[in-house]
Order: sequence, then structure tokens, then C-alpha cells
Amino acid sequence: MEPPLSTIAVVDDDTDLRESLVWLLSSVGLTAQPFASGDAFLAAQRDHIAVLLLDVRMPGLSGLQVQQALLDQQDTLPIIMMTGHGDVPMAVAALKAGAFEFIEKPFNHQQIIEIVQRALEHARQRHQAQAQVASLKARYRSLKPKEQQIMTHVARGLTNREIAEHMEVSPKTVEVYRLRAMKTMQAGNVADWVRQAVALGLVAALPP
Repeated sequence: MEPPLSTIAVVDDDTDLRESLVWLLSSVGLTAQPFASGDAFLAAQRDHIAVLLLDVRMPGLSGLQVQQALLDQQDTLPIIMMTGHGDVPMAVAALKAGAFEFIEKPFNHQQIIEIVQRALEHARQRHQAQAQVASLKARYRSLKPKEQQIMTHVARGLTNREIAEHMEVSPKTVEVYRLRAMKTMQAGNVADWVRQAVALGLVAALPP
């Protein structure tokens, strides 16, 4: 996975506001891309977008409709809703649907910069976590089928002897496969290996 680009999409039908937000974000070293409507944003290539500044009330698709369209596409882009006076209930609805934050117009410049920076950090952390899971899945796919089976059995708490009986092999064979699989998975110990199995969905996480 490539690292995410720090581009902020600014979606608002007010031309002056779009331009002022692009200028403001550019003034602190961020790249902003303006869109005049939700339809235009959804139709665009979004791989480079890290954060979305989205007006709640617009002609055509509303901010809530754009948010729902992204949810339907399983796009978890951090969304900062921009609301006018009286739109706060809509912004609260957006938060309940997973929006990162909302900010009321007119904006305090420092406030919106701080919120955007927090959203960018959130996006970076999420991207890093996704990259780690992707790497973990790739290593798991490289295991032999028996090594995958043993990883699942160990994560379920079975001993080498119990695994050997289940798989109809010797305990020594189980140990060889187990050590080889742990090395491939880059697990420092059994606890790490079990955590990897949980992250892969091989077993359910234990309750806290």
C-alpha cells in the first residue's frame, strides 16, 4: 500500500467559501481540491483524497446523501461536516452515521485547521493499520495448509498433542510446522501469534 496523500476535498456550492478554504489550507502547507457539488465529488477519482470537508446543505445531493453514498461504497474517508445555522441536527445525524466531526459556519480559521489536522492523523493511522493487516494476510496466505490449520488450533488453545491427534500426525511434526509458521508470520512468541490469528479473524477475540 502506498502512503495516503494529504489532500483535502472541499465540497461546497458556495464558490467564495470553497476558494477561501482552499487558500486557508494551502497557507498551512496542505493540498485542497475543490468540488462544487456532491455529484462532482462522487464522480471524481478519490484515491488521493485523505479527508473530506463536506457542506451539509447543497443543491442536488446533500451532505448526508454524499455520506450515505460513501458508506454504501464502504469508503471510510474521514468526513468533516460544514453546517450553517440551523443545520446542527443534520450534523448530529451525520456524526451518528460515522462522520469525524462537524463545524459551524462562519468558521474560526484556527479551529478548522486543527480539526483537519486531527482528521489527517486519523486517516494516516487507519491507513497504517490497513497496511499492517494487508501484510499479515499476505504472510498467512504464504503458509502451507497444515501450517494454517496449526495456527488456528494453537489460537483456540489446543496443545501440540491435541493438535497432533486431530491432524493425525506426530507431536514432533506439529512442532516443526508450528515453528516454521511462526517464523513466516514474524511472530515473536505464541501470544503474538494468537493476536495475529485474532486480527485475521481465524478465532474470535477474547472478551475484555
